[in-house]
Amino acid sequence: MTSADASDSPRRPAGAGRNYRLLTAAAVVTNLGSNGALIASAFAVLEAGGDGGDVGLVAAARTLPLVVFLLIGGAVADRLPRHRVMVTANALNCLSQGVFAALVLAGHPRLWQMMLLSALGGTGQAFFSPAAEGMLMSSVTGEQASRAFALFRMAMQGAGLGGAALGGAMVAAVGPGWVLAADAAAFAVAGSLRSFLDVSHIPPREPGGGVIADVREGWREFSGRPWLWGIVVQFSIANAVLGAADSVYGPLVARDALGGAGPWGLALGFFGAGTVAGALLMTRWRPRRLLLAGTLCVFPMALPSAALAIPTPVGVLCAVMFLSGSLVEVFGVSWMTALHQEISEEKLSRVSAYDWFGSIALMPLAAALAGPAEDALGRSAALWCCSALIVVVTAAVLAVPDVRNLRRADHPQLPETPNTSSDTERPVGGHG
Repeated sequence: MTSADASDSPRRPAGAGRNYRLLTAAAVVTNLGSNGALIASAFAVLEAGGDGGDVGLVAAARTLPLVVFLLIGGAVADRLPRHRVMVTANALNCLSQGVFAALVLAGHPRLWQMMLLSALGGTGQAFFSPAAEGMLMSSVTGEQASRAFALFRMAMQGAGLGGAALGGAMVAAVGPGWVLAADAAAFAVAGSLRSFLDVSHIPPREPGGGVIADVREGWREFSGRPWLWGIVVQFSIANAVLGAADSVYGPLVARDALGGAGPWGLALGFFGAGTVAGALLMTRWRPRRLLLAGTLCVFPMALPSAALAIPTPVGVLCAVMFLSGSLVEVFGVSWMTALHQEISEEKLSRVSAYDWFGSIALMPLAAALAGPAEDALGRSAALWCCSALIVVVTAAVLAVPDVRNLRRADHPQLPETPNTSSDTERPVGGHG
């Protein structure tokens, strides 16, 4: 995109075109549905007579296929057109959420049914996430990549804000079944948008030694970068305890001390508002030491678990959620910028798969153990342990020299593309 083109589109960074707009629109639609569905699925289990352990089992059932299939999904996304992988995954998510909604609306779904449908949704996500990450990275070029990622995440998180608040209100007003149905419809719309993505700018892949060889090559790329695997290990632990707090303990605290689904949805909405504010900040702020600035902003992720452990009033919880959301978004944009700067285009999905794999590897175990941990330690003590673990692992990753010293490139290496017009680009996707 020329400078004249950029001046004609002041709201869109230079180097971002049609694919970027489609990806952003689809992400907005998906996040409107999915953030409400997270609340709806937990309360669907509770309304069917389940307890905290059952909520954890359903959450673990969704995450386990992510762990099993993510690496294969990354290799597939680097071999096949990424938009086709994304559309197929959206279709599977639409189907699984639609059946889940039908079961909830028809009566009392059984635990095994909810676990099976959650597992199908997780399988779709395992193939979607690496493909989406690779597509987003390839949809922007040049020095404005960081701002483009920030704007994308701002739009995505803004939709999450609305989806969480609306989802919590809808669960309270009409029940979780209709929220799950709306999520299924959102996947259908988003998949339709993603079917129009253009991948002609991505060079054809050279024939390789098969999917397993591609997975191994991704491992070599991943394991050879201490900053990469160090932060992934950090988030493997942090995301596990955060997932347990949000999917299991949060709804239980909300039911027992905050007033139910509505206040919990409001708190999640404030977290979403914080991420929007953080992304807005990152459209202007370009920290020189990308990963140092981002990692320092991870420490406040310990605050929501502490607020639930007390538990604080709803207003205090919302303030804490807003602060942690805004600061963790600084990390999110910095992390995407580092990957875009350091990883070659043809390996983006495989590296992203290892990133996602490490980040969610412990989540099924943490979700499944959340109930037993509550029985053994008490809910408050379990939540305090969540906060302490986040602080410890975040402090530990700062010992990795590359995390402290990796700097933003003045002129980041651009992906090799045969077509650099404003209508050629690439996409994204998480922990979301």
